Amino acid sequence: MGIRMTARLKSTLSTYFDEMGKAGIILKSASAGIFENLALEDWIHDHVDLQNRSILLLWRNSPVVVIGRHQNPWQECNLPLMRRLGIPLARRRSGGGTVFHDFGNINMTFFTSKKKYDRHRNLKVVTSALKALRPDLDVSATDRFDILLNGQHKISGTAAKLGRTSAYHHCTLLCSVDRSILSSVLKSNTSEVIRSNATLSVPSPVKNLSDVDPTLDADTIMEAIASQFNNEFGFDSPVITVDPAHEALMPGIHKMTNDIKMWEWIYGKTPKFSVCTSLVVDDVNIKLDMDIKSGTVEKCAVEIPEDWLPPETVNEFTSALNGSKYCPNEAAVLVAAFMRTRSMSADVAGKIHRLCEGVLSVM
Repeated sequence: MGIRMTARLKSTLSTYFDEMGKAGIILKSASAGIFENLALEDWIHDHVDLQNRSILLLWRNSPVVVIGRHQNPWQECNLPLMRRLGIPLARRRSGGGTVFHDFGNINMTFFTSKKKYDRHRNLKVVTSALKALRPDLDVSATDRFDILLNGQHKISGTAAKLGRTSAYHHCTLLCSVDRSILSSVLKSNTSEVIRSNATLSVPSPVKNLSDVDPTLDADTIMEAIASQFNNEFGFDSPVITVDPAHEALMPGIHKMTNDIKMWEWIYGKTPKFSVCTSLVVDDVNIKLDMDIKSGTVEKCAVEIPEDWLPPETVNEFTSALNGSKYCPNEAAVLVAAFMRTRSMSADVAGKIHRLCEGVLSVM
């Protein structure tokens, strides 16, 4: 499918596009890594002149959960399950809701000038491509910029980033995603105990295109979308494969990739929130209150019967967590250090250990 960009290019990607002189360009990412692909989107948005040029980027990822710019991961997904399954979490720079990607999902990013930004027309490219492959397919875009199959099952969701002069609109397309993993990782285990003003996802029933027609695989659909993009906008671009790991072609992209991998971006950009819950440890009711700002525990308070654990021990325990990342690994390390530096009976040590497990369960 198309042309592969080689390392022999003397210029950067943006000057190469200028030399091509084309008004429309279709790219396909060679990477299956979410952080590389999100960085590629940002690099194109920041470094390519989009005033008289439109670009379509096609990309797929290995399994990952991606949250919107203003979302709370603890509200949106099952982080303990994702850790067990080895599924990473990413935060994108656009708004919108949480999605699960795997190789059965196609991502499309439409880059334009801000003036030419038109989500309805972009989604028309997708629905027209699908109808070209299968004319009797009932697919339509909604006012929320989703695409529905048979008027009821969501097969595509949309998010966007509008810059000063340029914009991009990206959307998903469910071809053959593992729906059992999708539904289990997108079900938060702690959402009921969180108070937050973060943007909440709107859950929808979903379906795969392969459920309707097994011949609708990702490669076939990507070719149809590329062809329809050319038809819709009067372009004649081949599909150019680009590798987002190529620093010489895209100067600065390694730093952009590393920046969006950082804990401070993925978790630390979560809008301020509170956790308020009751834990039962050794048949004792314990009230837990925490305020989290920039992903860090700003305040931790636990109400525990004095005959179960002495108040001074409780205060020392909560002080150990204050100022730490709201993260089970860091919290466990801090509590272990706290226990090592205090002399306490085996009974008290056991209680603190079990209390710590209760606190970690909501992280």
